[in-house]
Amino acid sequence: MTRTAAIDAVTAYFEGGKFQSELADLVTYPTESQNPEAAPELLRYLVEAMQPRLQKLGFETEILQNPDPRGGPLLIGERREGDDLPTVLTYGHGDAIRAQEGMWREGLSPYELVEEGDRLYGRGTADNKGQHLINIAALEAVLAVRGKLGFNTRIVLEMSEEVGSSGLAEVFESHKARLTADVLIASDGPRLQPDVPTVFMGSRGGVTFDLELTLREGAHHSGNWGGLLADPAIIMAHALATITDKRGQIQIAEWRPDSLTDTVRAALDGLPVSGGEGPEVDLDWGEESLTPAERVFGWNSFAVLAMTSGVPEAPVNAISASARATCQLRYVVGTEPEDILPALRRHLDRHGFQAITIRPHERGFFRATRLDPKHPWVGFVTGSIEQTVGRAPHVLPNLAGSLPNDSFADILGVPTVWIPHSYRGCSQHAPNEHVLKSLSRDALRVMAGVFWDIGEGGTPSA
Repeated sequence: MTRTAAIDAVTAYFEGGKFQSELADLVTYPTESQNPEAAPELLRYLVEAMQPRLQKLGFETEILQNPDPRGGPLLIGERREGDDLPTVLTYGHGDAIRAQEGMWREGLSPYELVEEGDRLYGRGTADNKGQHLINIAALEAVLAVRGKLGFNTRIVLEMSEEVGSSGLAEVFESHKARLTADVLIASDGPRLQPDVPTVFMGSRGGVTFDLELTLREGAHHSGNWGGLLADPAIIMAHALATITDKRGQIQIAEWRPDSLTDTVRAALDGLPVSGGEGPEVDLDWGEESLTPAERVFGWNSFAVLAMTSGVPEAPVNAISASARATCQLRYVVGTEPEDILPALRRHLDRHGFQAITIRPHERGFFRATRLDPKHPWVGFVTGSIEQTVGRAPHVLPNLAGSLPNDSFADILGVPTVWIPHSYRGCSQHAPNEHVLKSLSRDALRVMAGVFWDIGEGGTPSA
């Protein structure tokens, strides 16, 4: 009954092919939360794939109907061993992005696990079925070796993360007593490098909105009216050019955060942001005074996701009547969420663009969160990982992307530690999504070590 035995057990689970076969089964569920027709599959995933397994592990479970009609069902569960033991909350989401069938390369299909070399292809392998499967399997290995976990466990599995975790906050508010814990330890997102574990403690938030300008009804001949009619596309381009300078540095004072402290800088110092799969980083883009790691993990970024005026696929000789730009601000702690769009309104008005309308997207993003990198639970988890793999993990104050960490941090008041089991080249949200077998094996060992160490005692008291 040793730590090594638990890690050996979960290693045998992987090397014997059970991880691959169980992941293959999870992939067959077409859990597209963005597709209303897939609603029955969201419930079926919880009822058939998750609930029986968790109950066998000793969880008392309940499947809840989502209070938000846009969202799918949720499963909450608890495995209790003693009132004097710490309680660990974990989380996963069984919904996946649209399959994008017909766009995967030859030989691949979104709902069939395909093994090629070190890769396991299939929709949801990286985001997030493979990740919560790893954590559940690690819990099972510790329980099998020790005969108990040595701590209480609570779990949330939602089916709406890919549509902004609709209803999750409402469920947390109404079931707070059933979900509070000493710490959240969960998995989503990518490692910085495939062969080095990563730990992060929050995420950037995001706001997506349209800028719209309509000057008149209908387009008008560019020869007869050129020089006489204002061009909405040109006006829109000039408006966008006031938001950042030519290298993308944000020019709206309220969008420039004040939270890049010395502690955060120290945590980000030396972290890799390039290498491996993916495009080369543009070193001359973004805030000039910051390092690349500080720009993506410690600062805000503005992006124009799409722009239209006229009919781009079939342009004609006419001055368009309107223009639209879909934009997004990814923001860190230190930015006031409620003032993001009002600040933009004030900025555009000051620059003479009162005619441009700001229309927020109905589906919002998650709010920015960040746990202090010096929090005791961060030290506990990183120490456990280092003991397992023989090297220190990469530690991020927050993920560059967004996830529902705000529900855990702000509603439940739980310190949050995420240990991702994917990598940046996994093609999540795209055709050919996959996980790496080598990374998955490593992650199983990491999580068995973490859960074993929590059960040994000596966990942080705050």
